[in-house]
Amino acid sequence: MKKIEILDTTLRDGAQSEGISFSLRDKLNIIERLSRFGVDFIEAGNPASNPKDIEVFEKAKLLNLGHSQLVAFGSTSRKDNSPETDNGINALLAAGTKFVSVFGKSHASQVGSVLRVTLDENLSMIRRTIEHLKGRGREVIFDAEHFFDGYKSDKEYALSVLKTAKKAGAINLILCDTNGGCFPDEITEITKAVTRCLSPSNCDIIGIHCHDDTGCAVANTIAAVKSSATHVQGTFIGIGERCGNANLSAVIPNLQLKLGYLCVEPKNMEGITETARFIGEVANVRLPRNMPYVGGAAFSHKGGMHIDGVMKSPESFEHIPPEKVGNERNLLLSEMSGRGTLLQKLNAIGRNLTIMKNDPIVEKLTNRVKELEHKGYQFEAADASFELLVLQEMGLFKPHFKILEYNIVSSLSKACKAKVRISAGEYTEETEASGNGPVNALDMALRKALEVFYPELSAVKLSDYKVRIINGDDNTAAITRVLMESGFYSGGNSGTTWTTVGAGDNIISASMVALVDSLEYALQKFHNFL
Repeated sequence: MKKIEILDTTLRDGAQSEGISFSLRDKLNIIERLSRFGVDFIEAGNPASNPKDIEVFEKAKLLNLGHSQLVAFGSTSRKDNSPETDNGINALLAAGTKFVSVFGKSHASQVGSVLRVTLDENLSMIRRTIEHLKGRGREVIFDAEHFFDGYKSDKEYALSVLKTAKKAGAINLILCDTNGGCFPDEITEITKAVTRCLSPSNCDIIGIHCHDDTGCAVANTIAAVKSSATHVQGTFIGIGERCGNANLSAVIPNLQLKLGYLCVEPKNMEGITETARFIGEVANVRLPRNMPYVGGAAFSHKGGMHIDGVMKSPESFEHIPPEKVGNERNLLLSEMSGRGTLLQKLNAIGRNLTIMKNDPIVEKLTNRVKELEHKGYQFEAADASFELLVLQEMGLFKPHFKILEYNIVSSLSKACKAKVRISAGEYTEETEASGNGPVNALDMALRKALEVFYPELSAVKLSDYKVRIINGDDNTAAITRVLMESGFYSGGNSGTTWTTVGAGDNIISASMVALVDSLEYALQKFHNFL
């Protein structure tokens, strides 16, 4: 297996993504997780840009990163500065990393219009910067900024930049599609031309850095590797400026599982889904469910014939077994599903249920699901509501409480108020609470009442709330579907999440159904009914 070096720039290029702001602790947590997964290089930031990144490099020295190497990022020395007196170069050295990444212009026209120096002066800045860093014991990764556009504009000058960096001692020459405008055929042609120019004996120093402005960053990265690049840069979940960077959680399994390259230790590949989701959580980015390999829907199946096929022959609808990347198959329950799907879901619930295909409960539940979905419910993303439905239809459900009455008062000038009266066994409780909107007020009032009887519910939090109008043509009489995601945020079950669904002709009643299911599901979990 040919080794491909992986440089993750989530903490540098990814941090430039709109809406992303990493704290010091966030950066250190991501560094640790990336090192555990086993990437070769972790570009942790630009120490010349802000005090936080300086502190990151200082604190990271205390971490055990295995074979992963931290990389400090910066530019070549400025126009009128020698490397010895350049603040940016001195900050790179002060970061104390063995490896540094510096970028320099390789687009001839930008050398004059942006840097305001001559072409020869730019080459001199690159040469002197790399030689100075090498002389201070650093290994230099050189990012040829705007390389592909520069090559198409002035091939000879773009190549002279690479030759200058190589001669000065750079260990890697990174071809950057900085504005993300290239297509795979261009990447292939130009990368091969660069390899020929530098001679086969030096092809192992070529790397690729792609942005996703045409949606081709992953494809462009793979095209470069197939054309002899041996060093890949990207961000772990594809975040980055504008449209983002090449998504390493797709690039790495594509290269290793599909094409036979070695990017990380094979045993680590099963951790790629967990790593991607961890980084998404820290970055406060909700990963698209259809993200390849690591998304929640990457191995989901909904159509009855698809599900039947994948159960008989998984490779018919799955290009790899999901467990190879630490993900799992998900059979979605809907009106399109067959009895086989329902049977799989039933036997996955637990409680030692073993139900055969000809069991009357299968047909009963199939018809009940289709009836509810006709009314606006959707169970494919609401497993918790489905599990409660199964228990109800099988006569195994024992409710912990009952809503006797609720009322909401709303005004323009004040917060919403909700009043709830419930019964739990032979006792009743009536409470009132204010909230930011009617649903929040209901949630607060209902919890306040229930925690009198079930204090363990204080560990449960509502984490996401989605509303969809099903039949918009009916205007204000349209059916509203509500999906709620809840989870345990303290205690032994911390981290467990579930989703419930409610539907009705008004948003309040639909939300109440989903809310009751969410809290009932939590109580069933607490008391080991699920």
